[in-house]
Parts: sequence; C-alpha cells; structure tokens
Amino acid sequence: MAAVYDRRKKCGDCKAPLQFAVRTVDLKIHDIAFGGKGVARGSGKAVFVPFTVDGEVVTAKITREKKQFAEGELVAVCERSPHRVEPPCPYFGSCGGCAYQHISYTHQLEIKSTQVLNALQRIGKFKDVPMRTIVPSPREYGYRNRVTVHAEDDVIGYFRRDSHRLIDVERCPIAMDEVNLELADLRSHHVPDGHYTLRARSGPRVFSQTNDDVAHALRDLIGEALPGNQELLVDAFCGVGFFAKALLGKFERIVGIDWDRFAIAAAKENASAKESYVAGDVVAELYAAMEKCDLDRTSLIVDPPATGLTAPIRKAIVDLAPATLIYVSCNPATLARDLAEFQWRFRIESVTPLDMFPQTAEIEVLAQLRRRD
Repeated sequence: MAAVYDRRKKCGDCKAPLQFAVRTVDLKIHDIAFGGKGVARGSGKAVFVPFTVDGEVVTAKITREKKQFAEGELVAVCERSPHRVEPPCPYFGSCGGCAYQHISYTHQLEIKSTQVLNALQRIGKFKDVPMRTIVPSPREYGYRNRVTVHAEDDVIGYFRRDSHRLIDVERCPIAMDEVNLELADLRSHHVPDGHYTLRARSGPRVFSQTNDDVAHALRDLIGEALPGNQELLVDAFCGVGFFAKALLGKFERIVGIDWDRFAIAAAKENASAKESYVAGDVVAELYAAMEKCDLDRTSLIVDPPATGLTAPIRKAIVDLAPATLIYVSCNPATLARDLAEFQWRFRIESVTPLDMFPQTAEIEVLAQLRRRD
C-alpha cells in the first residue's frame, strides 16, 4: 500500500460541512467526461465516478451531491468493459496524475478524440468539424522527459488525488528512465521541503513539451500545414523557438514572441539573420510585426496556456487576419471558445488531436485555419 502523508491544517472555527445521507447506487456509465470521470445518470442528475469505463455497470458510493450533479467513488464493477485493463502503477487511483491507466490505450485515444469533437460542437457550436485521426504516442509509458515532485518531512512524491496529501513515490511509470534515475538520486539523501523538477537532460529551465515523440510529430504537422514561399511567420508563445526554428526554409522572416525572457534569451542564442525574438506583450508585438507586411504571405502560430487566448489577443488576430493561422491547444474547451470567435474571419481546414499525455486526461490539439476571402 502506498504511504500517504497529510499536510492539511485543521481549523477549529470552521463550520461543519453540509451533511447528507451516504448511499450506494448502481449506475450505468454512458460516457467519459473531460478530466477522466465516468458519467452516469441517477435520480435525474449526472453522476461522475472516476476510474470507470463507458459501458460498465458499477456500484458507487455518493460522496457529494448538488442540485444538478453528484459525485461518487467506485465501490465495485458489476459489468466489466472489454476496454478495462490492469493498471501497472501501484499508485494509480491514489496519485492525482493519471486518470486512464485502467483503460486500454486504443480506447483512451477514442475517448480523447470524442471529447475534442464534443467540445467543438457543444462550446464552439460547430456543426461540421474536419476532424483528423488522433496521433498516438509511440510510448504509452516512459514518455515524460520531466516531472515535478514535492518533498515534505522526508516524503517525496506527488499529491494525492483531490487533496494536498503527499504520496511517497519510488518510481513513476510514465516518466523516462533518466527521470526516474533523478528521482532515485533525490530520494537517496535528505532534501529540504519544496518542489523539485526532474529532467531527462540538461537545458534551459523554460517551458517545453514533455513528450519528445509527439512534440516532433506536432512540429511536422505544422510544417505540412504551412505553405512555402511566405514573407513572415509570427510564432506567439514561442518559447525557445521549437516550432519556428524548424520552419526557416518556408519564410523570409520569423518573429517569435513570448513573455518569458529566459526562453527568449535561449531562442536568441543560435538565431539566424532571419530570426528575431522578443520578450513582451503579445498584442503589441503582433501589431508591430504584422501591420506593414503582406498579409497574404503571412502565417501565425499561437500556442497559449490552458486558459486560451485573451480577448485582446483574439481581437488582434481578427483585425490582422493573417492568411494562415495555426492554433496549438492543451484545452479543447478554450480552443472551442476561441475558434468560435474566429469563424466569421477564418475557416477551419483541419483539427488534429495528439496524445501528448498517455494515461492522463490531458489532450493536445492542432487546429489549422485559413483566412476567408
């Protein structure tokens, strides 16, 4: 059994939580929600139960009940899905990192593709979505090139699911061997309480994709989507220039923009005469880079955080209207919201999900758009 350490502080003057009768119910799981929980219907409301598979009949204990939905914990699987598999990780179910180790990898891909399509249809109100087949990860396990672990009172590991308790982790199955060696070294001696990022290789301490294989597949797809003989590429949220530097042959000039000055400094280290990288406000730099160029020969890549594009950035993109827009997203919901605002000015050419994070509920998506004439 995994060792668990609770670091929550008690508050003597807090009011007691609202009480309700704890009950168990039998449920038919009909869907998997974004985030990984199975969805059932009970007492006229949606019931979310983690570690279930669509098609299963389960017994669940209701742990939280609201007017519109309820949450439960799995008690027993009464009718097992053919897609259910045995999780290889001893921490699965307690650790807050993975959500899908109990589901076959083929079915994980089907679930994630469906979730992207549903988000675009439900949130973005798109009727006909040009979806492409999801790009799988060549490695289902051992793919992460970095992890962040936490240390407190000689306990080193990850936070427990839905809490601030630490699980003492000896080895992480989704991390690369080099990362697990770093973890073993960290665990071999006393370390101060804090957070530790363990990496498979040295390099600048800036954002980069955690799955090398899928990151390169994503970069190749972007290269295929962008036309040649272009005047300008603007790579917003460019980081160290992972996308931009692979596309030099297609453009006369490349401008990379990011708020992270350390990433920009790393991008500048080996930049060619074609490249310029700027640490600053994305909106201001977008206008500065694109206002005086031939927009018919201009492309824009955006790779924002999970919160998506801010309203001023969305307005700037619509105002400037580059010929080609590539949107890389790690959140289908905010992607759908943003694309809905672009649809009168841009046409979606394709949407490609990529499984950057096997065994987890996270999804990467590439959307390719063309300006409407």
